[in-house]
Amino acid sequence: MLKKRVGIEVSLAVAEAVKLARAQVVSAYPITPQTHIVEELSTYVANGELDAEFIPVESEHSAMSAAVGASAAGARVYTATSSQGLALMHEILFITSAQRLPIVMTVANRSLSGPISIWNDHSDIMAERDIGWVQLFVEDGQESTELTIAAFKIAEDHRVLLPVAVNMDGFILTHMIEPVVFPEQSEVDAFLPPYAPALRLDPAKPVTMGPVGVPEVYMEAKKQCEQALLDSKTVVKEVLGEVNTAFGRKYDLVETNGRKKAKTLFVTMGSLGESVWSAVDALNEDGEDVGQVRIRLWRPFPVQEFKRACKGAKRLIVIDRAMSPGSICGPVAQELKNVFYGDKNAPEIIDVVAGLGGRDVPVADFKEMYRLAKKGKLDKTYTLWGVDGNAD
Repeated sequence: MLKKRVGIEVSLAVAEAVKLARAQVVSAYPITPQTHIVEELSTYVANGELDAEFIPVESEHSAMSAAVGASAAGARVYTATSSQGLALMHEILFITSAQRLPIVMTVANRSLSGPISIWNDHSDIMAERDIGWVQLFVEDGQESTELTIAAFKIAEDHRVLLPVAVNMDGFILTHMIEPVVFPEQSEVDAFLPPYAPALRLDPAKPVTMGPVGVPEVYMEAKKQCEQALLDSKTVVKEVLGEVNTAFGRKYDLVETNGRKKAKTLFVTMGSLGESVWSAVDALNEDGEDVGQVRIRLWRPFPVQEFKRACKGAKRLIVIDRAMSPGSICGPVAQELKNVFYGDKNAPEIIDVVAGLGGRDVPVADFKEMYRLAKKGKLDKTYTLWGVDGNAD
């Protein structure tokens, strides 16, 4: 039986996904543009649709602290934040992964101040690349819904036991009304079993979590967390495969479209990928040899999968949604230069920093990037696209 598509704001779709996942604790502090998610969840809890504790707190630092405590006590925990809120959580984000707590958090990606900006780019999560969390990126409302559910299964797998951040572009996704097909509660229950913590705080069986890491154990502890994060890639791939079976859609760590074995590839993460997809389709119709690689798993980075997706390419046009001040390129381009370091068949990596602070990047701009790159007229370090209407 075909399921009905519902026109819904994507933030509300994410809240519905958290409800379907039967989250037991939601800790929340409002910050634009993630507020609608936790507002909707508070309504679900208040009217009895979601059997959970809703903890309103005085700051994002406290939101993550409350999430840590609830997860350590054995609950399935969710929170959401954005921009300065994510930055305020900074201290606790490292503690969450170090204590192997499978919290799921939506990051409604938004520019970091200053100047003050409530609009979308990826500067918030790129400032938190090294927190030790599994990090996913979504492109539309359907992905936001299904991968939120999947995030709980990834995080809670005993081979992982790490927090997961699901990144969705602020406003461009959070406040858009899109058609979404929701799975039935029975389907989600079959896909996502009740949370069974490997270790939890229990007065009857006291344990210590997060003790002092003296020099004799600190490095070993960090290595264990790093190995768990690297090994989580296998579980992420498995769970995405299960999503494909359970909900009828196809997800992978790295996804491609456009001309097969194209010599020029755009590389994207997040909702701008759909605009690039349109540009690539139009360029293909004009006979251009161009394709696209869309990164879904950011941490741990899927090195081998990405290299396979780029096999035979001569040029990568990387769309970075954040700057890395003082570096020679943006964070995604940095990652890819590391991936191909020492590879004699490595493609040329051309970095374009675009869409900062919510600046519009229309389809025509991506076509122009391609034409300039093909002529060798884009800077070899990075091009800051859109300054005063020009590519500088």
